[in-house]
Amino acid sequence: MTAAKILVVDDDPAIRNLILRFLSQKNFQMQAAQDGKTALATFEQFNPDLVILDVNLPDALGYNLCQQMQSRTDVFVLLLTSRSDAADKNQGFQQGADDYITKPFDLQELENRVRAILKRKRAVTATEAERLVFDHLVIDPGRREVTIDEILIPLTALEFDLLHFLACHPGRVLRRSELIQEVWEYDYVGDQRVVDVHIGQIRRKIEVNSSDPSLIQTVRGVGYKFEAPSTKKNEKNGKSSS
Repeated sequence: MTAAKILVVDDDPAIRNLILRFLSQKNFQMQAAQDGKTALATFEQFNPDLVILDVNLPDALGYNLCQQMQSRTDVFVLLLTSRSDAADKNQGFQQGADDYITKPFDLQELENRVRAILKRKRAVTATEAERLVFDHLVIDPGRREVTIDEILIPLTALEFDLLHFLACHPGRVLRRSELIQEVWEYDYVGDQRVVDVHIGQIRRKIEVNSSDPSLIQTVRGVGYKFEAPSTKKNEKNGKSSS
């Protein structure tokens, strides 16, 4: 199996080189950049599977770089920063970040989070491609695309995984802790409201009225459930069944 490619972006050479050496020893293909301009150039050439991205760079905000990179590919982004308050974390998740780790950090924890993120991607591509069709909404895990009335809906990698998991269990109430375990695929120790942030982002993209959602419904005090607008159809190898 080809080793996953990781781009590290941090203006602190000590941190940048520490991560570079550590993950190289874990058999990842590594590249590094010290600022936003270099990061984007390296990103285009290297085409990484994951970017470990510092929020504060001398010429750019990591939040903005996260958006730019994810608009080009389905790359995963792990934000790295000294900011630890909830507002900053929520901003990162709203911009499409898949995870968030604060400095100082434990290298083993960093490796665990990196592997968990990359495992999500492998799990999706390893399963049989089955399109989920709900009236005008189509979720295609093979292409990792969501369309409504054949119009492509731009979702981040994590937003796609979360929506796909919910849609695979229509009508079932899923707790936040269960969604974190299944979609993030590790024991997330942060605020479980991170799920709410991503659900809000998805609703704004797929709901007719995100303030009164019909597809992803909140079950107060518990979590969320996906309500199909009509009978679901699964499509395998071009065939559909009701």
